[in-house]
Order: sequence, then C-alpha cells, then structure tokens
Amino acid sequence: MRQGLGIARRLLWQTLSSAGPLVLAGVVTAAALTGLMAASGDDVDTALIVAIDVSNSVDDARYKLQMEGIAQALEDPGVIQAIAGGGKGGILFSLVTWADQPTLNLPWIHIANEADAKAAARKVRSLPRQGGEFTCMTRMMRVVSDKIVPQIPAKTAKVVLDVSGDGKDNCNAAEPIEQVRDELVKYGVTVNGLPILTPEGPEMVTPGAPSSQSYLPSKQNTDPLETWYQENVKAGPGSFVLPAHGYADFGRAIRQKFVLEVSDGGSRVRRDFAARRPDFFTPQAVE
Repeated sequence: MRQGLGIARRLLWQTLSSAGPLVLAGVVTAAALTGLMAASGDDVDTALIVAIDVSNSVDDARYKLQMEGIAQALEDPGVIQAIAGGGKGGILFSLVTWADQPTLNLPWIHIANEADAKAAARKVRSLPRQGGEFTCMTRMMRVVSDKIVPQIPAKTAKVVLDVSGDGKDNCNAAEPIEQVRDELVKYGVTVNGLPILTPEGPEMVTPGAPSSQSYLPSKQNTDPLETWYQENVKAGPGSFVLPAHGYADFGRAIRQKFVLEVSDGGSRVRRDFAARRPDFFTPQAVE
C-alpha cells in the first residue's frame, strides 16, 4: 500500500523539488509543490483527496457553490470534531479540480484543529476559477493513482479519494474507469462518490432546506447518475455514494461526507450519524 513516503523517498522528493515545479499531467504549479513540501511529516488519520468536477456544465454560480460548500464544510464544528477526534488527531487535505485534465489546486495541508481548518477554508475560497470542457474522470483517477497518492508526505491510516460531479465520464478514455479505480483500491485508497443530481428545472434543494431533506434518498428512487457512481466510482473498504440533490445541496452533502470520511467507525460523530440514518450503513450502501 502506497500510503506514505519513507525517508529515502522523502529525500528523493526534496531533490526533485529543488530542480523546479513538479508537473502532474502538465498541470501542477510550483506553488502547489511548495505547499506539498510544507505539509506535516507526522502520522495522520486520513489523507483526503477531494476531486471536484469543473467541466462545461459547471458555470460560475455552480463553481462558487462547490468551493463555498467545501470551505464551509471545513469550518463546520462537526467536521472539525471528527478531524480532531481521530487516533492521530489530524488529517492531510488536498483538492483537485478536473475536466479535460486534473489540476492539483491545493497540495497537502495538515489539519489538526479549528485554526488549521479555517486556514484551509480560506485557501479554498481564494482559488481562481477553474474550467474545462469534458468530464474526464478516468484521466483524473489515473493522475491521482500515478502522481498524487505516491507522494503523500506522511504515514496515514487511510487514504480517501472523494469524487464529485454532475455527469458520467465522457472522454472515451484509453482504459476503463473500473481498471484505474481498482488500481487505486489495490494501493489502499477508498474511493467515494458524490454525484450531483441535476434534472431539468430548478435546483432540487434550496439553501437552508429543512432537516427532513438532509439525508440520502430512498433506494427506490435512485437516480441513473447515482447508479453509475455506485457501479463505476465507489470502491474499497467502507466506500459509499452520497448524492447532492442539485448544486444548492452540495454544501450539505460534502459536509456530511467529510464527517464520514475522516471519522473512525466507533467515533461519537459517526455513531450520532448512524443513529439518525441507520440504513446508511447497510451492505447495499457501504462495502
């Protein structure tokens, strides 16, 4: 399992960094490299890679809803409690945007407390608008597998790739998405999905929706995109798919997802969620 760098690999990484910016599929900047090298070398509970769709279906308003949703999730007391409540008391967080090509916008940030989380949220809000034409999810997973996972700068109990988007892969990739996904799992990565369900007409959930709209839909009303994520994205121990009902619901979904991804199975925040939503932790929902 490639869940960290040994001393020799750290030294090699530092040598490479001194020669210039590391290019991830031609899209990672020198600033990203600098941030990666600044990440903590201490053991952490989770290395969380958040991968956000920015293809042509994502206009400025939808992009802002995603970035603000992630920032607010990082600032959420429940998420911070889940991060600080792990055995190591911290996580590594990174953010990738993807369309035709993936871009590592935020390299590894160590988050162990409220101040760290709020600093990471400010970085998310400051990211310039990203865009692209196609939904190249397979290409994104290939870069994550080849370039990002091997360079996690700490030993970590688990690695999670959190993939969100409003459509299926449409790039006619040279390799099947299942092949790349299964390779990630072989390297110890859990791949979770957050499909953004956007039927014709108004968004399905408005900001400030009542708590009755805060959980997953019934299995009897599964959306085709959610089914596709279940079959082609979700993989690995404890993996799951948690949809957002429109972009206005993205913030709720990503906040809930972060809690599940960074908390231990026996933690209080996880137990509280399970008490509210016991059907979520069934064999049909979680492998």
